[in-house]
Amino acid sequence: MKIAVESPLTQDAANLIDGSEAALREVYTPDECFTFTASELDSDDIIFLVARDDGNQAIGCVALCDYQTYGEVKRLFVPPAGRGQGTARALMDELEERARLLGHADVKLETGEKLAAAVALYASMGYEKCGPFGEYPEHPASLFMTKGL
Repeated sequence: MKIAVESPLTQDAANLIDGSEAALREVYTPDECFTFTASELDSDDIIFLVARDDGNQAIGCVALCDYQTYGEVKRLFVPPAGRGQGTARALMDELEERARLLGHADVKLETGEKLAAAVALYASMGYEKCGPFGEYPEHPASLFMTKGL
């Protein structure tokens, strides 16, 4: 597996982002989702990472938003074909390393209890529940987590 910074505006990225959106819409209503579009991810203060398998197929993505005092995880997604290979953990490890290089003391994220596999991954990586951060409102569908680096 290879993980690299890529544009969120490529076809592979669009496929991953669309898959992420579809997975969220299976369990959440539009007003319960705080996602970024591909064009919103195409910003100088966002690092978009794509994992590729040995055949160069895109098998996962995640974005790191640089908010100067902390980094935020957005759009972690691994389609069914990429699951069970440690792809999500590898993407998160790379994201955390890049957050450290930016000088962040911690990484934060917003997810939801209905995304049990994601919550379990984050907890296993040392993320702990916290309150809302940034511009997020308190929302019953949201679960906020943070990890000190």
